[in-house]
Amino acid sequence: MNKFNDFNIPEGLKGRLTGMNYITPTPIQEQAIPVILEGRDVLGSAQTGTGKTGAFIIPIIANLMGDEDGSAIILTPTRELARQIYGIAIQMLDKNSGINAALLIGGESMHGQLQQLRRKARLIVGTPGRVNDHLDRKSLNLSQTRFLVLDETDRMLDMGFGIQIDEVVSYIPKERQTLLFSATLPKAITKLSDKYLSNPVRISSGDVNTVAKNIVQNEIHTKDKYPELLKALEASEGSVLIFVKTQRGAEEIKDKLIRHDHSADVIHGGLRQSRRDRVIKAFRSQKYRIMVATDVAARGLDIPHISFVINYDIPQCPEDYIHRIGRTARGEDSSGEALSLISPADKGKWVCVQRFLKGDEDDMPQNGYSRGGSRSGGRGRSFGGGSGGGGRSFGGGGGRGRSFGGGGERRSSGGERSFGGERSGGSGERSFGGGERRSNGGERSFGGGERSGGSGERGFGGGERRSNGGERSFGGGERSFGGGNRFGRRSEGGESRGGERSDRPRSSSSRFGGGGRRSDNQGGGRGKRVFSVA
Repeated sequence: MNKFNDFNIPEGLKGRLTGMNYITPTPIQEQAIPVILEGRDVLGSAQTGTGKTGAFIIPIIANLMGDEDGSAIILTPTRELARQIYGIAIQMLDKNSGINAALLIGGESMHGQLQQLRRKARLIVGTPGRVNDHLDRKSLNLSQTRFLVLDETDRMLDMGFGIQIDEVVSYIPKERQTLLFSATLPKAITKLSDKYLSNPVRISSGDVNTVAKNIVQNEIHTKDKYPELLKALEASEGSVLIFVKTQRGAEEIKDKLIRHDHSADVIHGGLRQSRRDRVIKAFRSQKYRIMVATDVAARGLDIPHISFVINYDIPQCPEDYIHRIGRTARGEDSSGEALSLISPADKGKWVCVQRFLKGDEDDMPQNGYSRGGSRSGGRGRSFGGGSGGGGRSFGGGGGRGRSFGGGGERRSSGGERSFGGERSGGSGERSFGGGERRSNGGERSFGGGERSGGSGERGFGGGERRSNGGERSFGGGERSFGGGNRFGRRSEGGESRGGERSDRPRSSSSRFGGGGRRSDNQGGGRGKRVFSVA
């Protein structure tokens, strides 16, 4: 099959696809669309930038056009990804399709969403938290749902949305078609597949645990990352996405870059949704060159002109490395570059990334840390310079490397090595329940949350949170006791809104500190204790 016109879909939809320049299907679209049109459940895995969204949205719209009573719901881990899918969907719909769509995400007006639902929306795109809010309010009826899509399911589980997904699914008829897509396929995904899918067809586009061949990967080992970042930016052209672990760190890097006359902005979970939307829109239109981001905020971003991804902080979870650098080279004919800046304290996590890419997951140190060797007692394996530090160019299918000047040891595809003086010693980092413990400003993190220090702040669990002035957060909501003027107000991912629930994982008495691996939360006030139980 060479053209979208060859698919068994309505002629009106074919015309809209042509208008959107959907001419030749990508490999995953060519595999998935016929299977979904046949009514089969699908377990799909694909690298980012392969056309995965079109692979499920096209056959769903085609089926709904022939079923006036049926509906579909698509769940995503982040607001930005939900907004992107919704934007693609409404381009494929017109008044003749007979399908209205609704976008249900946190940080947006509940009133506007209720209006969309009153128009009998049959295509729902949303995040688990806000979808559950509407189910609790009885403003959303899923009794006629024919299709359930779980997109970027690995990230939803990482973020602790497992319980909320279960709640949503409990409202959907068992006689449905379920499509589960994930960029990576850890064991938790296969368990979820056994739970939700019935005799699924397995569809894959490329090795999901490998990086696309059109991405050149480089690494620099250094004790001082920021000078190396400046050199890399000066030696590069085009739009750049820089990943930083915490909200505070992202803000600091953005401010430094602006002081050095770079055009930059920042996106993270602590920003109001309206601000996040403006940042993405401005970056998409290339009003500034550099966007500094946390993992949560940048998940699912599809901005074609990103040519360079920099891991200023090494990801806590090896799978996130693939997600991060997949923001560049989005498309079969495009290319991109990724650079990782590795300090001595990052060595353990970097070893985990390398072993994950090599498929040695069973031999990886747990929780992204290496403490002088593997946990099974053998000697740890070193990737990228051993104890002497350094950097190298690896992967990328033969793309050209780039020289960023001095600093730590760096290896390139040409084979040259120069040696810095640093050694990798014990980093002092310790992991509790999948998270990272840092000693900045009296801060402690348990159970997977990553935090950037506020004095006296203690984080338990995962999830994206921001609280102010003596607030305490339990599970999905945030209650204010500071000042005596606000009671029972809840938070939407850092934005307080009366009567609205959080777009974060819900609480469960059976799990403590077991929330998502990733939180880009950064508090700033004193005397706060934040409890998040997923």
